[in-house]
Amino acid sequence: MKKQILSLPSQMMIIFACVQCLSAQNKVLQPPVAPVIEKVDTVHNTIRVDDYFWLRDRNDPRVIEYLESWNYYTDVVMQDTKAFQKILYEEMLGRIKETDLSVPERIDDYYYYSRTEEGRQYPIYCRKHGSLDAEEEVMLDHNVLAQEHDYCEIAVLEVSPNHELLIYSVDTIGDERYTLYIKNLGNDTLFHETIENCGYSVAWANDNQTFFYTILDKAKRPYKLYRHVSGTDPQNDRAVFTEDDDRFWLYISRTKSGTYLVIDIGSHTTTETHILAADTPMDPFQLFAPRRDQVEYYVEHNNGYFYILTNDDAPNFKIMQTSTETFQTEPWETYIPHNDSVKIESFDMFRDYLVTYERIDGLEHIKISDLLTRTSHYIDFPEPVYTYWRHPNREFDAEHVRYTYSSLITPRTVYDYNMTTRHAIMKKQYEVMGGYDKNLYCTERFFAFAPDSTRVPVSLVYREGMLKNGTNNIIMEGYGAYGSSMDTYFSSNRLSLLDRGCIYAIAHIRGGGEMGRYWYDQGKLLKKMNTFTDFLACAEHLIKEGYTSPDHIAITGGSAGGLLIGAVLNMKPQLFHTAIADVPFVDLMNTMLDPTLPLTVCEYEEWGDPGDKEYYDYMIQYSPYDNVTAQEYPHILITAGLNDTRVMYWEAAKWAAKLRALKTDNNILLLKTKMDSGHLGSSGRYDFLKDIAFEYAFILSRFGIYK
Repeated sequence: MKKQILSLPSQMMIIFACVQCLSAQNKVLQPPVAPVIEKVDTVHNTIRVDDYFWLRDRNDPRVIEYLESWNYYTDVVMQDTKAFQKILYEEMLGRIKETDLSVPERIDDYYYYSRTEEGRQYPIYCRKHGSLDAEEEVMLDHNVLAQEHDYCEIAVLEVSPNHELLIYSVDTIGDERYTLYIKNLGNDTLFHETIENCGYSVAWANDNQTFFYTILDKAKRPYKLYRHVSGTDPQNDRAVFTEDDDRFWLYISRTKSGTYLVIDIGSHTTTETHILAADTPMDPFQLFAPRRDQVEYYVEHNNGYFYILTNDDAPNFKIMQTSTETFQTEPWETYIPHNDSVKIESFDMFRDYLVTYERIDGLEHIKISDLLTRTSHYIDFPEPVYTYWRHPNREFDAEHVRYTYSSLITPRTVYDYNMTTRHAIMKKQYEVMGGYDKNLYCTERFFAFAPDSTRVPVSLVYREGMLKNGTNNIIMEGYGAYGSSMDTYFSSNRLSLLDRGCIYAIAHIRGGGEMGRYWYDQGKLLKKMNTFTDFLACAEHLIKEGYTSPDHIAITGGSAGGLLIGAVLNMKPQLFHTAIADVPFVDLMNTMLDPTLPLTVCEYEEWGDPGDKEYYDYMIQYSPYDNVTAQEYPHILITAGLNDTRVMYWEAAKWAAKLRALKTDNNILLLKTKMDSGHLGSSGRYDFLKDIAFEYAFILSRFGIYK
C-alpha cells in the first residue's frame, strides 16, 4: 500500500500543532513530525527511498522552522532538569581555576604563554621578552575578537622567526573557513590586508615577510598553497601548489630547525611531501619522494640529514635517515627499524636528540634517542594506565622535551624531561578547585572478548566502594575510526558522574589505534563491523561480570563515534538504557554517494566507495539511518551544529525524523541543533560547560538522578 504523502505546508502545520500540545488536559507533548517527501535513487539496480531528503536544504525557511521546533520540544522535555543542569554547571565550574596561566614556552629570547581570567570565555595570548619577570605583552585577546559573535574559534597563531609579526586566523560561524590577519606586534596594529577562506596551516619563511597559506575548495578541502608577502595586496598572491586529487589535503609547516618549508599532502592512507629552503621562499618547492598508494611518510631535518617516519613495508612505522644532498638519488637508511609490537605514532627532532612517541600493548610511551651516541631509553611513567599529550617543543636546541601527563585519576601535569640527565621536572599540575583526593577513585582495565575471540581493552574509573551487584549506572564511550585512540585522560567534569555513583567506561574498539596499525585496519572498510561488535562485546562483558545491567547502561559517541552509537542501537537496542550521539555521522550511504559534499571523496579510504557494489552491499548493512526499523529504542539525545561542515546537520535531523516515525516505544527522543556553531560545538569555555551539563543531566535524569 502506497504511503500517503501530505504537502509540505500541511505537514508543517502538524509540526507546530504537536509542539504546542503541552501537558495540559492529559495531552502529552510530542516530538515534531517531519513531512514525508520521497526521493528515489537507483544505485546498482537497487531502489533507495529517502523520505527526509528535503531536510538538506537549509535555505528553505521551513527547514529552519523544523529544527527550531525540535529545539523547542527538547527544551520543554528537559525543563524539569533545568535546576539540575545549573547544579552540574556550577559544580564543574567550581572545579576550574578560572584565572590561570599556562606553562610558558621559551622560544629564542621570548617566553610565550596563554592565560585565562575569571568571567571571560576565552584565553589571552601573551609573551615576555628576556625573562619571566619582564613586562607582559598581550599579543592577542581572544575575548576581544569574540565580542560581537556567538561563536569564535582561532585556528592559526604563528609568530614570525624574528618575533615581530603575528599571523592569526578566525572563524566566527563554525564552518571552519578561516579569515587570516597579520599583526605588527611592535606597534600593536593590524596590516591592511586580510585573506579569507583559509585552511588550518600557515608557515613563515626566514625573511620574516613571506609566508605560505592554504585555501579551501568548494568541499572545504585545503587544496591550494599560496605565497604572500606582508603588506601587499592578497589579490596579487600566486598559487605555488595545487592538489587536484579530491582525496588529498594540503598542510604547510616549517621544520623545527628552521631550514625548510614542508608541504605535506595526505589522504587517509597515502602521503607526499614537497620541500623548499626557508631562506629562498621565491624558489619552487621540490618533490621529496613521489606518492605511492598506501605509503605514508613524514619528514624532519637535522644537521645535514632528513629523518623520515614511514610505513613503507612497515605497518607500525619505522624511521629512516638520508642525506639532504642525496635523498633523491641514494637509498634511505634505517635509523629505527620496524617492530611488530611497537607502533611509532609520531616523532620530534632536536639538535642532539630524536624523540619517538610510541604505543606498546595499547599504552603510550616516549622514547629518547641520542643522535651522537646512538643509545636510547624510555621515560618512566608512574601509573599502569595513563596518557600524555605532546607539546609543540619548538626550541630546536633544547635539552628537554615537554609533555602533559594524565590518567583517569591524575589531573593534567606538565613535565619538562631533561634528555641528558634523564630527570623529569614537574612544571605545573592543573589544580582541581574545591579539593580533590585521587585516593577516593579507582581505575581498572580488562579485556572483553569479541565474537571472533579478539581481546578488546576496556578502561574504567569509578568512586571507591563500588560493588559488582549489577546495579551500577555506567556511561560507556566509544569512537573506533581513523586510527584515533580513546586514551585515559583525567576530566574534572567527569567527577560529577563518578560522585553520583556512576562508572565511566572507555571501550578501546577496533578502528581506533590503541593496539597498533593492525587494530585500525581491522575496523575499517570491509571489516568495519568489528567496530560495532567489539562495542557490544564490551557492554555484554560489563553485564556478565556484574558491573551493571541493560537498565543501567548509557552510551555516548560523537561524529564517527555517533555512527557507532547509531549502528549498535539498530543492532541491539535492548542492551542499552540511554544513548547520546553528538554530531553523528549516521547518514552514511547518502553522504558517501554524494562526492560534492565536504570530505566524501577523502572518506572513501575509511569507509569505502559505495559506487563499488562490494562496498555498497557491505556499508548498507550498518548505515544507521538506513537500518532504523520498527522496534523499541532506548532514550536518545542527538545533537547537531547548523554550520557543521564535517557532518552536515541534516544527518542528525533525518535520523531523528526516521526514529520518531518508526520506533515503537515511549522512550524520550530529543534533537538539539546549535544554530550558531558547527562540528566543534560551543567555542567559549563557559558555553562548553553548559553543553556538558545538559548532556550529563539527560543521562542522569534517565537513571532517576535529579540532584
